[in-house]
Amino acid sequence: MENVHLVPEEEEDDLYTGYNDYNPTFDSEDLHNDVGFQQAVRTSHGRRPPMTAKYPGTAIGGRPIGTAYGSRIPVGTAMGRPMTGAVQDGAARPMTAVRAAGYSSSIARGSVFDPLGQAKGPAPPLEKQNEDTPEEKIKILEKKVNDLIEESCLAHARGDLQLSLEKAKEAGRKERALVRQREQTGTADHINLDLTYSVLFNLANQYANNDMYTEALNTYQVIVKNKMFNNAGRLKVNMANIYFKQKNYTKAIKFYRMALDQISNAHNAMRIKIMQNIGVVFIHMGQYSDAITSFEYIMSESPNIKTGFNLILCYYAIGDRERMKRAFQKLICVPLDIDDEDKYIPANDDSHANMVIEAIKNDKLHQMERERKALAEKYIMTSAKLIAPAIESSFAAGFDWCVDMVKGSQYVELANDLEINKAITYLRQRDFKQAVETLKMFEKKDSRVKSAAATNLSFLYFLEKDYDQADRYAELAMSADRYNPAALINKGNTVFVKEDYEKAAEFYKEALRNDSSCTEALYNLGLTYKRLGRLEEALDCFLKLHAILRNSAQVMYQLANLYEMLEDPHQAIEWLMQLTSVTPTDAQVLAKLGDLYDNEGDKSQAFQYYYESYRYFPSNISVIEWLGAYYIDTQFCEKAIQYFERATLIQPTQVKWQLMVASCYRRSGNYQKALETYKDIHRKFPENVECLRFLVRLCTDMGLKEVQDYATKLKKVEKMKEIREQRVRSGRESSARGRREGSAGSDSGQSNHGTSAKGERLSVKLKTLPGSNEPYEASTQQEIDASYVDPLGPQMQRPKTAVRKRTEEDEFADEELGDDLLPE
Repeated sequence: MENVHLVPEEEEDDLYTGYNDYNPTFDSEDLHNDVGFQQAVRTSHGRRPPMTAKYPGTAIGGRPIGTAYGSRIPVGTAMGRPMTGAVQDGAARPMTAVRAAGYSSSIARGSVFDPLGQAKGPAPPLEKQNEDTPEEKIKILEKKVNDLIEESCLAHARGDLQLSLEKAKEAGRKERALVRQREQTGTADHINLDLTYSVLFNLANQYANNDMYTEALNTYQVIVKNKMFNNAGRLKVNMANIYFKQKNYTKAIKFYRMALDQISNAHNAMRIKIMQNIGVVFIHMGQYSDAITSFEYIMSESPNIKTGFNLILCYYAIGDRERMKRAFQKLICVPLDIDDEDKYIPANDDSHANMVIEAIKNDKLHQMERERKALAEKYIMTSAKLIAPAIESSFAAGFDWCVDMVKGSQYVELANDLEINKAITYLRQRDFKQAVETLKMFEKKDSRVKSAAATNLSFLYFLEKDYDQADRYAELAMSADRYNPAALINKGNTVFVKEDYEKAAEFYKEALRNDSSCTEALYNLGLTYKRLGRLEEALDCFLKLHAILRNSAQVMYQLANLYEMLEDPHQAIEWLMQLTSVTPTDAQVLAKLGDLYDNEGDKSQAFQYYYESYRYFPSNISVIEWLGAYYIDTQFCEKAIQYFERATLIQPTQVKWQLMVASCYRRSGNYQKALETYKDIHRKFPENVECLRFLVRLCTDMGLKEVQDYATKLKKVEKMKEIREQRVRSGRESSARGRREGSAGSDSGQSNHGTSAKGERLSVKLKTLPGSNEPYEASTQQEIDASYVDPLGPQMQRPKTAVRKRTEEDEFADEELGDDLLPE
C-alpha cells in the first residue's frame, strides 16, 4: 500500500490525502506482548463492562493507551474528540464521519473484501414438502380432476368427441377416488361439491354430444336429484333438449315446464328462451294453437325476429289471414338494437377518429351486427313470399300489401327486393310478359335496383335467344353499376354467342376482378380459353374452380375433357372416375370412360363401363353398337343379337341394324332364322342389294326354289343402280347446274348413309361381308376390329348430367336469375 497513490502529490488541498496511511494505534497483532494491556486484562479494570463506543478513547477522557509499538499517543474522548482532518504526526487524518462501503473495525486485517457476502455460497435449498400427508394427496388429486375436465372441454372444442368423453369419464373416476380418500381420512365434511358438480355436468354434456342420450339423462338425473347442488333444476332444460332430439315431444314439454317453474321472474331472458323452445316443440307436434299462445306471450314481453317468424308460420298453417297481417306488422317493427351504418363512415378530417372507425369497421361486433341484420332481412323476405299469395285474392295484391308495409318500416330498402321477387314469381308461373313489365319498372329507380332488374331482364332475353335485347339490358346494368359481376357475365355471354371470344374473356376477367369468388365468370372464362385453343389456361381456370366447387360435375368433366385434348388419357380417366363418385348413374360419363379404356386397349374395363352405361340408358346407339361389336369380336354372336334388335327398335328405318341381326344368326349357325330375317328385310327394303345377295346365297346352299326369283331381283336392282349412277355422271358432265345438283344429291346420299364416323365404319363392315361364293366364316377378326374402332365417334363436349343440361351452343354457364338481388 505504500507505493499506491490515489491522487498526485502536487494536489495539496485534497481532502483524502493520507487516507491510506497506516495508524499504529489500531494495530492489534502484538497485543499479547503489550504489558499494559495484559495487566489490564488480569485486573478488575479489565473486567469492567465494555465501552459503549466502537473505537477506543470514547469512554475514557484523554487516557493514553500504550502499545508495544512505541510511545503512547493521546486519543480524543467524546468531549475532546479531534476534528475530522486533524493532523497527527504531520499526516492528514482521513475523513471518518462517513464510513467507506464494506469497512468495519471488527474485521481482521488481511481479510477478503466481500460486501455482498458471496463467499458464504448459495442459500440452502428449500425444504421439500412432504407429499405423503393425506392433505397433500387430496390436493394433488383435486388438481388432476380439474386438469382432466379442462382437457375434456378442449378436446370437444377441437371436435374430438370420443377423446372428450374418455377424459370426462376419467375425471369421474378420479373424483370418486377423491371422495373415498376424504372419507377414509375423516374429512368427509370438506368434500368439494363444486368439483363434483363440474365433473357430473361435463360428463353428461359429453354423453349428449356423443349421442349417448340414455347415459346423459341418467347423469343429469343424478345432479337434479341431489339437493346439495344449488339451482340444479335448471339442468332440466338440457334434459328436455335431449328428449326433443329423441322426438319424445311430450316429455320435452314436461321438462321444459318443470324448468320454467324453477326459474324466477328475475331471470326473464332464460324464461323467454324456454317459452320459445316450448312453442317450437308444439309446432313439431302439430299443436299450432298452443304454439301461438307461447309465441304471442313472447312477442308481448320481449319480441325478437325468430319468434315473430315462427308466429307467422303458425298463422299460415291455420290459414288466418288477418292475424298473418298483424304478425307481419309486428315482425317488421322488432328492434334490432344495432348501430346505424353511417357511424362507420368517416365524417371529418380527424385522422385519429378515422383510424378508430377503420379499426372498428370490421371488428367482431360489427360483423355480428351485419349478421343480425342479414338474418332479419332473410326472415322478412321469406315471410313476405310465404304470405303474399295467402293474404289477398292474388299473389300480386299480396306482394303489393307487403311492399307498402315494408316501405313504412326500418327495412325500407327491402321494398325493391320484394318487387323483384314478385317478378321472379311471375317467371315461376311462366308469365314472362308480366315479369318483364315488372322488371322494366325499375329502369328509373336508383342504380343498385336498376342494375339488378336490368341483369335479370338480360338473362331472360338471353334464354329466349333475343341476343340484341340481352346485350342492351346488360349494357344498362353495367352503366348503372359497373361493379356488378352478374351484369358483366351477361355481357360476356352475349359476346360469346357472337364468337368474339377475346372480348368475352375480357368481360369475364373484369367480373372476376370485381368479385374473385364469382364461379360463373371463372367457368365461362375457362370455356372461352378452350374455344380459343389455350388449353393450359383453360385447365388452370377449371382447377381453380374445382378448389372452390369440390363436387361440381361440370367442372370435373371439363377437366377430364381438357386432359384428353392434351393427350393425357390417364389423367382424363382419373377425373372421370372422380366424376362417377358424384354422379354414378350418368350414362354419358360411363360411356366416355369405356371409350378411353378402349383406346388404351383395355377391352375388359371398356366393356364394364359400356355395359353400365347401357344399363342406365339403353337407347344410346353408339353404346349399343360397341357392345354388339364386342360380342361379335369375342365370338358370342347370340348375345350381340339383343343389342342390334334394340338398335332396330330405336332406328327402324336404318337397314344396317337388321342386316347385323341377320348376320349374327348366320354366324351362330341358325340359318333358318337368318333366312327369315333376310326375307323380312327384303319386304321392308326391296332395293337393298346386300340383302338380296345373302338371300341368293342362303337359298342356294339350302336348296330352296326361291333362289331363282331372288337372283332375278338382284340383277334388276343392280342394273337399276348402274343406270342411276350413269344418269348422275351424265348430269355432272352436262352443265354446272347439273354438277351442283349432283353434289347436292351426293351430299344427301352421304347423309342417308351416315356421314358420322360410326356410319362410315358400319358401311365398311357391311361391305366386308362374304360374297355369294365365299364360305360363311370368311369374315376375319381383324375386319371386325377395323369396323368398330372408336364407337363413340366425335368427342362429347360436356356430360348430359342431371345437374346441368345444356345444348352445344349454351355450353357456357349463365348467371342464375336473382343472384344479384340481395346485397351482401
